[in-house]
Amino acid sequence: MGSVPGAVLGALVLLSLQSWGSATAGDTDGCDQPLASTLPASSFSGSSELSRSHSPGFARLNRRDGAGGWTPHVSSRGQWLQLDLGDRVSVTAVATQGGYGSSDWVTGYLLMFSDSSRNWKVYRREESIAGFPGNSNADSVVRHQLQPPVEARYLRFLPSAWNPDGRIGMRVEVYGCPFRSEVIDFDGKSSLLYRFVQSTRSPAKDIISLKFKTMQSYGLLFHRRGRNGDCITLELVKGRLLLFFNSGTTAPSPSGPGVVALGSLLDDQHWHSVLFEHAHQHVILSVDQHSRQLQARAQLSHLDLDPEISFGGILAPGKSVTLQRKHFDGCLENINFNGEDIIDLAKKHRPQILIRGNASFSCSEPQPVPVTFPSAGSHLVLPGTPAQDGVSISFQFRTWNQAGLLLSSWPPRGSTGFLLTLRDGALRLGLSPPPGQARSDVTAGAGLNDGQWHSVSLTAQRNQLSVVVDQAEASVVHAELPLETHTGSAYHFGGCLPPSSGSECEASPAGFQGCLRLISINAQEVDLISVQRGVFGNSSGLDIDSCGILDRCLPNHCEHGGRCSQTWTAFYCNCTSTGYTGATCHHPLYEQSCEAYKHRGKSSGRYYIDPDGSGPLQPFPAFCNMTDIPWTVMQHNGSGLTRVKGADQENLHRAVFQYEASLEHLLAAIARAGHCQQQLEFHCRRSRLRDSRDGTPLSWWVGSTHEIRTYWAGSVPEAQMCACGLAGNCVDSQYHCNCYADQDEWTNDTGVLSYKEHLPVTRIVVTDTARPSSAVAYKLGPLLCQGDQLSADVSFFFKTRASSGVFLENLGITDFISLELRSPVEVAFSFDVGNGPCEVTVQAPAPLNDDRWHLVRAERNAKEAWLQVDLLPPGTHAAPEDGHVRLQLNSQLFVGGTATKQRGFQGCIRSLQLNGKALDLEERAQVTPGVEPGCPGHCSTYGSLCHHGGRCQERPRGFSCDCELSAFSGPFCTQEISAHFGAGSSVTYNFHEFYPLSTNSSPHAASFHGDMVLAREMITFSFQTLQTPSLLLYVDSFYNEYLSVILAKNGSLQIRYKLDLHQDPDVFNFNFKNMADGHLHHMKINREEGVVFVEVDQKARSQVSLSSGTEFNAVKSLMLGKILGK
Repeated sequence: MGSVPGAVLGALVLLSLQSWGSATAGDTDGCDQPLASTLPASSFSGSSELSRSHSPGFARLNRRDGAGGWTPHVSSRGQWLQLDLGDRVSVTAVATQGGYGSSDWVTGYLLMFSDSSRNWKVYRREESIAGFPGNSNADSVVRHQLQPPVEARYLRFLPSAWNPDGRIGMRVEVYGCPFRSEVIDFDGKSSLLYRFVQSTRSPAKDIISLKFKTMQSYGLLFHRRGRNGDCITLELVKGRLLLFFNSGTTAPSPSGPGVVALGSLLDDQHWHSVLFEHAHQHVILSVDQHSRQLQARAQLSHLDLDPEISFGGILAPGKSVTLQRKHFDGCLENINFNGEDIIDLAKKHRPQILIRGNASFSCSEPQPVPVTFPSAGSHLVLPGTPAQDGVSISFQFRTWNQAGLLLSSWPPRGSTGFLLTLRDGALRLGLSPPPGQARSDVTAGAGLNDGQWHSVSLTAQRNQLSVVVDQAEASVVHAELPLETHTGSAYHFGGCLPPSSGSECEASPAGFQGCLRLISINAQEVDLISVQRGVFGNSSGLDIDSCGILDRCLPNHCEHGGRCSQTWTAFYCNCTSTGYTGATCHHPLYEQSCEAYKHRGKSSGRYYIDPDGSGPLQPFPAFCNMTDIPWTVMQHNGSGLTRVKGADQENLHRAVFQYEASLEHLLAAIARAGHCQQQLEFHCRRSRLRDSRDGTPLSWWVGSTHEIRTYWAGSVPEAQMCACGLAGNCVDSQYHCNCYADQDEWTNDTGVLSYKEHLPVTRIVVTDTARPSSAVAYKLGPLLCQGDQLSADVSFFFKTRASSGVFLENLGITDFISLELRSPVEVAFSFDVGNGPCEVTVQAPAPLNDDRWHLVRAERNAKEAWLQVDLLPPGTHAAPEDGHVRLQLNSQLFVGGTATKQRGFQGCIRSLQLNGKALDLEERAQVTPGVEPGCPGHCSTYGSLCHHGGRCQERPRGFSCDCELSAFSGPFCTQEISAHFGAGSSVTYNFHEFYPLSTNSSPHAASFHGDMVLAREMITFSFQTLQTPSLLLYVDSFYNEYLSVILAKNGSLQIRYKLDLHQDPDVFNFNFKNMADGHLHHMKINREEGVVFVEVDQKARSQVSLSSGTEFNAVKSLMLGKILGK
């Protein structure tokens, strides 16, 4: 590469920001015992086996007996290896090997767990990551910690990928420790009351912890009353946990105030952990891996609640219960209140415990067998009863999709079948009549794509079709259809359409995606395990004995109040009215500062400012004053002059300033700015800022840190004085402020407060205006900030002449992130989140190595990766479904190069921001060999914003437009300040009317007449014309003296001076060029007594001498246009 003047060479090495670092693991010390190696062979089972020597019993880690591991009969997805750990244990890690000495190993697998060997659940890391990397050979051990650990009795390993040159082969180990479990089973009608004695030394906070599992979507977990009927209730509502704070007299609304929702899909018959912490009004609720913090009302401090807690239902003997809640139906485990084991107390029949109803100390295990339809083509075919006229089918389903084919029946040719579909969240049941007959539909239910279980009961007989949805809600629709129906030979669940060829069915592009359970045909429940084993019915693409539904809106990845919605496979963000855009409402619609608006060519006006970019703060309105360096102007409610009298130390005058933006917004704007200031005028008369006897402040102001400030405008914090004290020109030299002197006349301490860490001014306090003649008047100007920094996950400007180079790189063990200029027209954003490299590129229509500034912004979130260069259309890449939410990086961040010192960037990088934080490149450049601070050259990029001949001028951190040679003004030379003269038109400006001295009624005109004697003048103007001859300028006096500037017939410049009434005028012809050429020309005429200097277009210059006088007496008027009477 050739040398680049002023380029930044080498690489800066910076520490990575925290959110790009590796995730820390929890503490599992003491729970790392091998659990599988001691199990008998009967504890291992599998979906199939290749031979007896490949049976699951040979799948222990490092064992060589048999064939050296488990291998299924057919290597295909859906095979599994199962372990029965004998009891429920805490599993903290798993390890795998391939088949001993073979080419059989698994390169990726899923891990599932269950308490009963039914209703399996996939173990997930970071919410969405289900898979584990496997082995790369047969004998090395690959171990994975489980974060968080899982408590289960049964584990299943499901191979998802394997050595393409071999078969599936596995040996496994499981690590963990015994798990202590105390359970109580509630039947939906029972409850438990725990009473305790509150000691005089109450705990600093109350802590309730427990686990629960249930198939029901509603049920009360615990309830505690307080004074005046106030209470706290934790309840399961539609599969979510809701924490209610209410008065006990009105039923709370799940979406109303005083309600906190957490968790989702918690009615899955799997254990979920709950931790509730209550300290005074501060409350923390945690469900599984999610937490919320909130403030309870003052009367709901943990010290104000009754010393009793109900579990499973509201149990309050001798007290009225105004709100009836649905009892919990399921199991609670390890209930603990402030260290007390509640279930152990109940089992020992301690007097603190009262149980009502049938509650047992063993957990019943319902055996539902759900089935997942993971794709639109997944389907299940069940045999019917052709001889029977009519059919009844019932089942439950849950999904996020608005539409999908749920169930269909294909009758013999010439008869009528039916289709049950989900459309717009409602069920539509229709007949499929023979050709030539009209189709009839009925609908039932609404909003059925909410992820909840919904029950469906369908009955079809000859001329009647009925469907019942969610019986508890009595959503029933009957339809009399005058069409003959006949039960088909099979019932098709999911995306299965009548075949057009000899195949059994064809996949539907709009098949059902979701879960089904409790399928019954003619009152006979279908054995789905038999379907799984292949001995009943037929299926394709199903996951039987597991419901794989995910709530992709938990946690909500839509930022800034974006509304999350989802389908079975993806989530979507509605960013309407948020002020943001993008896949996750991450990209701000508004600029971060007025400087950024200026770079877009905007003029002065009000704009929305988003000071933290994609951060949590919402945009706010502010005025942008587009000067050379634009100012962001933030007004407040006290901008006028405020007068104060009668204030003393007992009756303080306090002024509180409310700004048009919140303090949080102002602080963000200040932090982003390079400089901020506020003008403060403080006028005083017999009012002191400080008591001269002991130095006690008598007036002060308060800033953003809420501390009292006693230094004043124009000074600095350390000086504790005013501007006059620093300048040494106070009215009384023994004081450092004018308003220290206590003078009986008005004086002031006025200036600018510019220590931005103390801004904005939020209060002014005055206490010394109660004495006679004592008064204060003050005026606080708006907060002004200038300077610009950008924010995105990654954002920076670059300019270069090189054809390629790496901007940024950060590495982990496998994860990495990189931004580079790959070619003169391509920028690439590469990363790996644990499942292979991904890349986003942007192609530019013109080379980017043009030595002009270009803006790069990149983002990676849970939805997508995003890259934009300048204002080109952004490139995107969907986030990998099983990728890490957080990048796991452990190296330093390299700027302008790589860890291997390859492909280094040669050029300039400025305004680098990572996750909203600015990195000080200049400071680091000063200590990094090969790197120089500073990046000049803004005009090469932004010079086009200077219009109408305005010239771009470089500034240390930006640019400005010099409009001197333009007929326009303003920050971009766009505000016209010229006038158009038609033929014969003129404009005259009269300086003063002249009166002869003999008739003057006052000496004013005479004195004016005498004062207007000019020995020198400086005249500048610009003109543009095609006409000759033309008058450009004419100045005359009351004594017939004059100056004229004329374009002669040939377009040359002529200047005439007549400064002596008795002499002929001086006439000077300047043959610079034909100036009537339609171009803008700039004139400067500067006279110093008898010498005249003339400059045209800042290039042609001439000097002449006058012979007709040196003074201009009694100037009368200035005329632009034609010469009158000449």
